[in-house]
Amino acid sequence: MPSRHQIQCIRRSKFLNHDRRIRGIGGVNPDGSRWAINEAAAIAGIEAGRWHFFVSRAGHPIDIVVAVSRHGGKYLKAADDGLHPETLLALPECR
Repeated sequence: MPSRHQIQCIRRSKFLNHDRRIRGIGGVNPDGSRWAINEAAAIAGIEAGRWHFFVSRAGHPIDIVVAVSRHGGKYLKAADDGLHPETLLALPECR
């Protein structure tokens, strides 16, 4: 069973392409320490079944999924987002 992690911040790139706008994600562990990983590691962890990521919107968990652009690039987005990862892009920048 994959471990669940809430994403609370992101690292943005300078690219405008929907599949290249996020470089990394981060959050807070139960012990209060911060975690951060790059997007490629997060995608690999999801696909391997090690991790499950979500964001909280109005107190409700929204699953993060791996999407594939028409050019074959994999990227993260909320399950209910359209083409662009708007839910993740609304999060603050990781410190």
